[in-house]
Amino acid sequence: MKKHIEKKKMQKKGIKRDIIIFVFFFVFTIILLSIFPDKKNVILKISWNFFLEMILILPAVMILMGLFSVFIHRETVVKYLGKAGGIKAVFLGILMGALPTGPLYVAFPIASALMKKGAKISSVIAFLSAWACIKIPQEMVELQFLGAKFMIARLVLTIVFVIIMGILIEKLIEWSDENKKNMGGEKNASI
Repeated sequence: MKKHIEKKKMQKKGIKRDIIIFVFFFVFTIILLSIFPDKKNVILKISWNFFLEMILILPAVMILMGLFSVFIHRETVVKYLGKAGGIKAVFLGILMGALPTGPLYVAFPIASALMKKGAKISSVIAFLSAWACIKIPQEMVELQFLGAKFMIARLVLTIVFVIIMGILIEKLIEWSDENKKNMGGEKNASI
């Protein structure tokens, strides 16, 4: 019960933070539009097009998220993308991110669901990074226009740095969480 109450508090805190950020950028946009009124039509048109794109894509993403949460069991995610998966989990994250096409904002709900189901941080970082910069269709275009040497060099370097980045971020978060626990333990011990 206590955990549920804390979760609700965290959600309310997150919603407040999101509202504050939205209001800040809304006010900032109004200030910029008053400084540069000649850009108003372009900004409104681009914003409207982006909004329409999101409205058309996000319902499908939410349906897929629901299917994912029902049909993919936590044990499966933990086995292949969790701590038990080892370095193979990171490569699987890269493969999962490289296959689909679509805007990056579609990947974030999927990444969140993977984390909730037990995927390790490095796998999720690899998934998001691959979604952003490793796409099979993109590789074919690179091959056609920039040649095989360029495509292979960029692909190999990207994969190497995605792996390094994922592992470093995971270690950094684990270290940070460990420090928070230690700090909490010291405070409780001194009381």
